[in-house]
Amino acid sequence: MVSIAFTGGGTGGHIYPGLAVISSLKEHISCRIFWIGSDSGMDRAIVEGAGVEFFGIPSGKLRRYFSIKNVSDIFRIMAGYFAARKILKREKAVFLFSKGGFVSVPPCKAASSLKIPVFSHESDYSPGLATRINIRFSKKIFIPYKESIKFFKSRVREKIVVSGNPIRPDFAGADPAKGRAFLGIGDNERILLVLGGSLGSKEINELTADSLKELTRHYTVVHQYGETNTQDVTAGENHRYKPYAYFREEIPHIIAAAELVLCRSGAGTIWECKYLKKPMVLIPLRGSGTRGDQVENARLFEEAGAAISFVPGREALSSLIVSLAEDPERRKAMGDAVVAEREAAPFIAEEINNIIKTIL
Repeated sequence: MVSIAFTGGGTGGHIYPGLAVISSLKEHISCRIFWIGSDSGMDRAIVEGAGVEFFGIPSGKLRRYFSIKNVSDIFRIMAGYFAARKILKREKAVFLFSKGGFVSVPPCKAASSLKIPVFSHESDYSPGLATRINIRFSKKIFIPYKESIKFFKSRVREKIVVSGNPIRPDFAGADPAKGRAFLGIGDNERILLVLGGSLGSKEINELTADSLKELTRHYTVVHQYGETNTQDVTAGENHRYKPYAYFREEIPHIIAAAELVLCRSGAGTIWECKYLKKPMVLIPLRGSGTRGDQVENARLFEEAGAAISFVPGREALSSLIVSLAEDPERRKAMGDAVVAEREAAPFIAEEINNIIKTIL
């Protein structure tokens, strides 16, 4: 049986879209699929939880700024390259799909050295450093928006394919009734879902706490605050506030049950919410610790009419949420706004299937 390798990781946003492609790919061909990811962090748990074989490698972070950790991470990246090369040879992989993140660079380089074809996917509006490096190793680069083409040099644009972002297959079966049952919320209660990403967000937690009294006059507030941020959560005696450290397999149903979503603007989250036609208020991660990709994602969704980008200090969060709570026509227009032209996972799987046919 043919063996196909996937790589990527560091965050769920670099893993879940890859798992969506795997699910679609299995509908096209009978093959063995395994994943090469970081030997530390959440990668293994997410991938193996989806029933996909996992091999861990050392990984070092790619930083655009000076840090003493850059020195030690160079050696981890080198070790990751040799470990990935050994895995690809031993497991007889004929193809590698990269979902990005710093862990993906060594496997892509290793595959290229072994003459194994590589496809890569970038989720954000502008390419991250890992994608910029992986371009040289990849036959095709899938990107989410046609507007993103401008970030690539003319000599590599023939590799670029606009695909959108893959959505986990679980979202096709999202059931609001199951979400309400999990939360213990009745059919007539309106839900504001607050998501801070897989690790939570101190900023969103604090904004939610400051606005909670006003928000719960209109909504039951379901808040995913992050497993390391318990100090930011103050439930008090408010029975319309439901805090959770982290959502797992139930997240599609919970999003489906929500009337409005307040969240960061990581590519995975906003595309999944858009798939379920949820209006969004986005608070992008910004500042010196980020390259600005979430700000770009938020701006693009706002321009499409699918979301509102909230800037703390410009207005009160409670005022914005209340204005949307009282405007059902605007919420519907946001939910109906078009961002993607196709479903990405089946499209990418078909492209992979086509190249596998040329190999076999």
